[in-house]
Amino acid sequence: MAELVNVSADAATRVGVVTMCGAPNNYLNRSVLDAVLDGLRTLDDDPRCDAIVLVAEGKHFCAGRDFTAPRGPGDDSASVYRTAASLFDIATPWLAAVRGGAIGAGFGLALAADFRVCAADAYFWPNFVTLGLHHGFGTTVTLPRLVGPQRAARMLMSGAKIGVGTEAATGLTDAVVPTDELVSAAVAFAEEFARNPAPAVRAVRATMRAGLRDQFAAAAEHESTEQSRLTNAKKTTTESGNQEKRA
Repeated sequence: MAELVNVSADAATRVGVVTMCGAPNNYLNRSVLDAVLDGLRTLDDDPRCDAIVLVAEGKHFCAGRDFTAPRGPGDDSASVYRTAASLFDIATPWLAAVRGGAIGAGFGLALAADFRVCAADAYFWPNFVTLGLHHGFGTTVTLPRLVGPQRAARMLMSGAKIGVGTEAATGLTDAVVPTDELVSAAVAFAEEFARNPAPAVRAVRATMRAGLRDQFAAAAEHESTEQSRLTNAKKTTTESGNQEKRA
């Protein structure tokens, strides 16, 4: 089986890199999320590493869930969201290096990071509502922290695509760089805090993210419940319509 992620660390920069290997779309499922978490944990425990970059091979950072693929045990949205809460157990600051799309659950993954360094071609797409679904992956908590409740509500209710070079992306991006310089620029960004004493950086980070794991977990649980409710309602409506056609 092909590797889901690659992990590397550089003692000179004190920055580690986790690379998702699901090109071109890097769809997110339970196995991929588990692999990402394992990579982050490995670097979290690595004494050479005081900052982490999460990047992806291929066209998109993460195109979200693949709704055409079969789902195995533990790969339902509720299980994925519960697992995603562990992203907030990583003590080392980490950033998402985003090229192409961060779509649906991929948007949620990018928002879980401390920072987002984006290629010029990158975009965010909170598209759940366009599919008739409630937003998930804790975005109802993580997005308002970055852009405020009013702007977050507009983004989540409209489901519009957000290019990183637009005013709408303010607060979502910490840097926008040429696409071919994304990884090096993300590592340089991470070095800004990796060069400082790690205990101080981690303490500040822990203070600023205090309670976020529990908030994320509670929001994700509610989001999952709402997704199930809307999915079941849509299924019931479809079945009723089919019965009417047959009558």
